[in-house]
Parts: sequence; structure tokens; C-alpha cells
Amino acid sequence: MPGPEALPSLPMSGVIDADGHILEAPDLWEKYLEPKYRDRAVRIRKDDDGLEYLEVNGQPSKMTRKGAPSGLGVMDQLGGIEYTREPTGSGYVDNASFGSMDPKERLQRLDIENIEKVFLYPTLGLLWEPECEDLELSMAYARAYNRWLVDFCSDSDGRLLPIAHIPISIPELAEAELRRAAKDGMKGFFVAPYIWSRKAHGHPDHDRVFAAAQELGLPFGIHPSFEPHWAAPTRFGRMTSFSTAFYQNIAGGDAIRGGFVSLFQYGVFDKFPQLKVIVLEVGAGWIGYWLERMDAVYDSPLGKSVLLKDKPSEYFRRQCWISGDPDERALAGVMPFVGEDRFFWASDFPHADHPPEYVPNLIELTNLMTESAREGILGKNVLKCYGMKE
Repeated sequence: MPGPEALPSLPMSGVIDADGHILEAPDLWEKYLEPKYRDRAVRIRKDDDGLEYLEVNGQPSKMTRKGAPSGLGVMDQLGGIEYTREPTGSGYVDNASFGSMDPKERLQRLDIENIEKVFLYPTLGLLWEPECEDLELSMAYARAYNRWLVDFCSDSDGRLLPIAHIPISIPELAEAELRRAAKDGMKGFFVAPYIWSRKAHGHPDHDRVFAAAQELGLPFGIHPSFEPHWAAPTRFGRMTSFSTAFYQNIAGGDAIRGGFVSLFQYGVFDKFPQLKVIVLEVGAGWIGYWLERMDAVYDSPLGKSVLLKDKPSEYFRRQCWISGDPDERALAGVMPFVGEDRFFWASDFPHADHPPEYVPNLIELTNLMTESAREGILGKNVLKCYGMKE
């Protein structure tokens, strides 16, 4: 198989990946956790059969077992790209795609693909949070990751852009970490599609977090992750094993949409008119129907249950953005209706549930668009959202 030098390159300039990922260092939490929590660090272990699993709060993961960590960063392998590194004996490390674990490699990858910048989200962070019932420990895990990610991005001349992980089940701790992370240089933050308190994202208990985000000018994203068993859909029984992985991946976007709608239900946009909200990694073509449906219900008797001054679509066009997949060709038809300036593109590199051909797919997608829509989705829109200069 060819090496990373064979990766395809984009013919246009100023391209920004709105949602790329890194594979965290296996010893991140052992090094960055506060000492009082360090004996309960997130770790990658091996079972009696030599298969890797995640350890959270001193216990084996119930979801990430039987070698699952070894496949978390294999997008390049699926695309026929081979990168040979000195073997470590860990499939999680040895199978990692080029640029997924090392900042210098990531910059080289950006150069090869002709991508200017990338906003970075975690991998293990999407897996440990649904298994950590100790909410103070969960915040400690997030603080450790956030500090590590700032260090990971520190020598990139602003090309690797860190996004904070902020669990919000304990709002006062979430606000404190958001303020600390902002001083550290974080560009925004994300939350999972569920909350351990079982309160909706828009619930007033989270107002202090939204107020801080508005004050700091940090966009707030809802990003997919694994979900605790109690949060996963159960109308067809407990469909949380690998045998239903297809269903889980496709239907998982419903949790994001539910959290997003709760922001309207609780009037978050009127309370915080400068808050910026991003819907991440669940496609974007659906948003046209979704806005029309919300507007229709708002105008019906059911709309009396929401305390909104304006129609939901108006808030979206003022305060919200959404990331689309490069292989989502129907997106080109939705953008003019919703508003061309509301859309980003995202690679999801190096995760294997998205196609490895994101560069050629992005070329094909943007060839279907007008020039203004193309320039927006490639980079201008995400810079505007984050208040960054072109």
C-alpha cells in the first residue's frame, strides 16, 4: 500500500476542517490528572486474551472491549494508505493513521492535503464519559484532556485549534473549567448528546454555562459520542452491542437533534442572544426539514409551550451553524434554502465510520455549489463562527 505522501490534495486554498479528531496519548490521564485522581486514570489495558480495552475509574469498560481501541484510528488503512511506525505492542497506537497522534505529523498531513487549519476533538473522550458515573472524576478527566490538548496544539502556529471537552452535569464545575480553558487558549467547547443529570441541554440549570460561553465568545457544540445504556434508545430493546452497530451509528443522530431542540424549548436563544451553537457530525441535509417542522409546530397550538419571541428558523440563521459530511451531496441543495453561511464541512479523521475519501468527496461536493457557497463551507463560515480572521 502507498504511504501518506500518496494522500490526495485539495486544489483550492483556505480550507478549514471544522471537526477533525486526535487519538489521545495512552498515558495522557496518568500524566495530566490532578494527583488525587491519578490512581483512577483512564487507561488502555489488555485482557487475558491480549485484546485491548478501556479502563475507566478503575473498572473495565462495558462498551469498549475485545480489542475495540485497536480500530479507533484506522481511517487510512480503509483508504489504502499505510504508515509504518516503530511497533509498541499496542494496536491503538500501532494502527493509528498518519497525523492522528503526533502534532508534527498532523501538520505534515495538512500540508499534503492542502488544508489550512483543523479544529480538534477527542476520540477516547467520546468513550470514557458515558461510563464514568463519578461526575467529579469526569470533570477531572476533562480538565486533564483540555490541558493536554492545548499542549498538543501549542507549536502549530495556529493551525491546530483546540476544542474543550466540558461535561455539564455539575454546572458550577463546568463553568469554572470553561473559564479556565478559555484563558488557556481553547477556541470553543462541546458537550455529549446526553447529560448524566438527565436534564436536557437547554435546561435552566445550564444557564450559567451558556452565560459564560456568551461572555467568553466561545461557540458551544453538541457532538456525538457513545451513550450510557440508560440513554440509548430502548424501544426495540437494548440495542447497544456490536451486532447493532449500524443501527446505533445511523440513529445516534437523534440524540443530537433532541438536545438541539431543547435549546428552543427552554428559550435559550432569547436568554443568550449572543450564544453561538454548533450541531456536529450528524450530517446537515436534514436541517432544512427540521427548521420547517419546528416553525410549523411553533405556529400551532403546541407552540404555546415554548417561550420564544421569534420562529426557530430565525434563531438558527442568527446563532447556529451545522457541519456537513463531504460525501453528503444533497447538502448543496439545502444550503440556499437555510442560508449558505450556516454550514461547515468536517472530515471526522481518523474515525472509521466516515469514508476515508473526504478530500475527493469534498471536491465533488463543492463543485455542485455556487462560488459563494463554496467559499463559505470550505472555510469562511467556520472562521466567522469562531470570530477568527481569514
